[in-house]
Amino acid sequence: MRLTLRQLQIFLAIAQSGTTTAAAETVSLSQSATSAALNELESGLATSLFDRVGKRLMLNDNGRLLLPQASQILDAANTIEQQFLDQNATSGAGLRIGASTTIGIYLLPAIMAALNTMNNKSQTTSGAHHPNVTIANTGDIALAVSNFEVDIGLIEGPCHQADLTVEPWISDELIIVCAPHDPILAGRPGDKVPLKALRSANWLLREAGSGTREAVEHALLPHLHHLQPAGEFGNSEAIKYAAAEGLGVACLSRRVVADLLSIGRLVEMKTSIPKLERRFYLIHHQHKMLSARLAYFLDFCRHWTA
Repeated sequence: MRLTLRQLQIFLAIAQSGTTTAAAETVSLSQSATSAALNELESGLATSLFDRVGKRLMLNDNGRLLLPQASQILDAANTIEQQFLDQNATSGAGLRIGASTTIGIYLLPAIMAALNTMNNKSQTTSGAHHPNVTIANTGDIALAVSNFEVDIGLIEGPCHQADLTVEPWISDELIIVCAPHDPILAGRPGDKVPLKALRSANWLLREAGSGTREAVEHALLPHLHHLQPAGEFGNSEAIKYAAAEGLGVACLSRRVVADLLSIGRLVEMKTSIPKLERRFYLIHHQHKMLSARLAYFLDFCRHWTA
């Protein structure tokens, strides 16, 4: 066999960084050794994988063809290694977990704590054996799962990656909130806010690619037809505090705003819009090799309740 896992690892590092110098740091080799490994790979395949543009290496059509295959092979090899690092399949050790923002902040810590409790504190204390968690918006997590950069994704919006297995998970309630002193409540304390007022309101929104943004638009646009943005934010925490300061109204998970609702810094608006709910999802690559540890974690999530 002409190919080696090391060559594929180096190829992937170059594809991600764009230079053999940067890739060398990633794979802990010298620049010359990294270049030599790439030359050996291209020679063994009898084809060029990159276009040389100045000092940068850009994937050509052959490289783009190899990229997902190399990612899948390296991911499978990593799974084989990890499943033998800790024989306890219930530990979650070595898993790479991706979570969208709301789930990563408000749900995943509780899930991991419950997993540890079920594990009777048997999980090793070695940092190398702990799960590695990536938190980003839904679009970025789906892309990371598609590229085998994480083993599993827990996301809060629809997934548009064709190569992923998408499993409906738990439901989440969305509510419309604002500051108690927001002008939209003036003259109607305790009454329903009419749709006309909501259509002209200043809305605090998540960024494009966020599962929350997509869920909010999907839930509200049939009733309001458009949302007038007062600002876009990279996380829901920023939105809820902006709303509490009177900068606009927001539609967020009840889980996110529960603390500010309880102390009166935010109020839940009454409207004629039906109850708003969205679905969270579990995702993994269709060609992902499910180790015993990953299969256990998936099943644990399926049966976990907040």
